[in-house]
Formats: sequence, structure tokens, C-alpha cells
Amino acid sequence: MSQQPLAFRLRPSNIEEIIGQSHLVAEGKTIYRMIKAERLASMILFGPPGTGKTSMATALAKSLNLPHKTLNAVTDKKKDMEIAVEEAKMHGRLVLILDEVHRLDKAKQDFLLPHLESNRLTMIGCTTSNPYHSINPAIRSRCHLFELYRLTSENMKEAILRALNDPDKGLGAMSIQLTEEALNHFAQSSNGDLRSVLNGLELAAFSTPADEEGVVKIDLHVAEECMQKKSFTHDKDGDAHYDVLSAFQKSIRGSDVNASLHYLGRLIEAGDLDSIARRLVVIAYEDIGLANPQAGPRTLSAVEAAERIGFPEARIPLAVAVTELALSPKSNSAYKALDAALSDIRNGKSGEVPAHLKDSHYKGAETLGRGLDYKYPHNYENAWVDQQYLPDSIKSRTYYEPKRTGKFEQALEQVYSKIRKQKST
Repeated sequence: MSQQPLAFRLRPSNIEEIIGQSHLVAEGKTIYRMIKAERLASMILFGPPGTGKTSMATALAKSLNLPHKTLNAVTDKKKDMEIAVEEAKMHGRLVLILDEVHRLDKAKQDFLLPHLESNRLTMIGCTTSNPYHSINPAIRSRCHLFELYRLTSENMKEAILRALNDPDKGLGAMSIQLTEEALNHFAQSSNGDLRSVLNGLELAAFSTPADEEGVVKIDLHVAEECMQKKSFTHDKDGDAHYDVLSAFQKSIRGSDVNASLHYLGRLIEAGDLDSIARRLVVIAYEDIGLANPQAGPRTLSAVEAAERIGFPEARIPLAVAVTELALSPKSNSAYKALDAALSDIRNGKSGEVPAHLKDSHYKGAETLGRGLDYKYPHNYENAWVDQQYLPDSIKSRTYYEPKRTGKFEQALEQVYSKIRKQKST
């Protein structure tokens, strides 16, 4: 049997063998139509690790019997790309599969661009990063962008059964008995990473002694041992990281304390205390705000404690902060009011500062009419007097709209309502 890893041997050799990604390769979908029309174009495949980006790229080239070459944008030199261009000239065309395409430096990019324009090279770039964030626009504009989705448990089961039944590239030459529980564990514990599940299956097959009848029996215990534990994929510099941070904040904003703690756990497992700290302080002021003003200082205190003690104990103050934020009343009224004011300013709606509010602490100010008729609020009952503060052009503009979601802002709303009522009389 070949010494090549099972995951490598089972790479698809044509579009029909690709597992998952039906939104791209099913009949009638974009990539399927490209292959059937024999019009393969340059593209960037992006998605989480283990979704089969490089495998798909290879399968597309093989489906059209096109010569192909795989390079890495980081480790391979410009000279390697020059060789690829020479091979393209020799064959008339070449599919260049470029892993980690988001790391392509300017020199390599400048070299490749004219060859992509002429279609002498059809580039299929593969990356775990979002190309809208990480790919240079000059490259991105010359490629179709296709997102690959994390594989489902059913996709995993399909791959496992294919591996068990294929006598040439898979494990079909062996007599393997896989229990339903083991099959489910392999499919569910890989977090959508096909490479991981095939590696685990291969380890189980070759590390489990056969019984007297030559049957290798893989049960749940063996599957758990070979998968070690449920895999956790979280690259602090990748898109998955920002997706988790987004879900973290939205769960707190939505007052789902269980989801909030789940995503906190994922960020802790990734060891990313900096992002947790920054995001929690933002949430305290953006989403809780005036509904619970003390949440801000308490969150900052919890963050500082976490940073001082470090993991694993840092999880304790973080859990306290997240639970409070998730279950606090919510208000975004303060920053929304500021955003409304900023919008007016940026759109030219500002106007002249009223004369009675202008600085009058200099010689000649009175002559210019600065500060005249200003009413000092502390000289009046309840330290309030009706006078105009906004410029004439926007004097009736209202920015702050209180929310009655917390006792503190309810008290502010009462004061605000009283002032507005007095101004209207």
C-alpha cells in the first residue's frame, strides 16, 4: 500500500469526486458550468482549513486535462514562477495552483499580472483569508472569487465511507468494521476539517490490531483516541477569529448569556486575551451604555484583573464581566446621538456658534458682540435657564433619543423630558 497519507491519496481527480461545495460544483452551478464549457478562468478559492481548496483546484485542472503546477506564495521564489511561465509557453497553457495567495508579494504579483491577462497562466489561488481583506485589488480584480464552506457531518461520512470502500486509493483492501458510534464521532469531532478526519481514520485503521479473522474493528473508544479530542480551529489572524468576535458581541448585545459564554470560551481557547479585553470594553459602552453606566468601569476592572493574572485564572473575571454585560439592560442612545451630530457636521450642517456663547475672555470681545446676553445657568433655579445653544441653522435639531431600558437612563429621560417641555412653553 502507498506510503502517501490517505488524505493525499483520496484527493479528487475530477469535479464529480469533489465532496461538498455543491453551491459551486453541482450541476448548473458556476464552476460546474466553467468545466462543462471548457472555459476555466482564474479564481481565488477561500475558506476554512480542510475544506479542500487545493484539492478542488487540482481536480478542476484534471477535469480538463490541463497541465498544472502547485506553488506556495510564501516559500516559492519568483524564479519558480518564471519556470511555471516557461512551462505554460511549452504546453500552450498552464494552471498555476497558488497556495497562500494572500501572501503574494509585490514583485511576484507584478510578474504574474501580464500572464494572467493573456490567460497563458490560469491561476487558482487558495487561501483561508477573506480576499476582500487580504488580496491585492490588482490580483483580485482579475479573478473570480469563490467561498468554500466548512464541510458538514454528512459530507464527512461520505468521505469516510468512500475511503473505506476504495481498494486502490483508500482502505478498501483492508477488512475494517466501523461502528455507527465511531462513524458519527469521526464525522462530528473534526470541526469540518476533512484532512483531520481522514488522518484520524487512517491512524485508527493501522494502529488497531486485527482480530483472529483479520478484521480491524474500530469502535467509539478507538475513534476518540485517534481524534484525540474535538478539534478546535481558530486562527487569531484569520477570518474565523473575526467571525467569533462578531458572534461574541452580537450574543452579548442580544442578551443570550449562554451563547456569550460559549464564544468567550472559544476566544479563551485561542488564547486571545487582547481581543477579548478590547471587545468587552467596547461592548460595555456601545451596547450597554447609559442603561447601566457602571458596567463600563466594572468591565475595565475585570479586564485589568484578567490581564494581570493571565490564563487560566483570567477566565474567572472575564466570565463575571460577560455574564453581567449579557444580562444588563441595553442602550446605544448616547453614541447614536453623537453619530447623528457627526453626520450633520460632515454634511455641512453646522452653522455659526451663537454670539452669546462665543469666547468673551479677551479685550475687544464686547465690542464684537461676543458673549453678550449669555445667561449663566447657575444663577437660575435648578441651575437651568432657557436659551439657545445650537447654531441658528439647526437650532431645533434633536440628536439624543433616550431608551427606557435601565433605571439610570429612565432618570435621565425624566430630566430630558422636563427640559424639552420647558423649552417648548
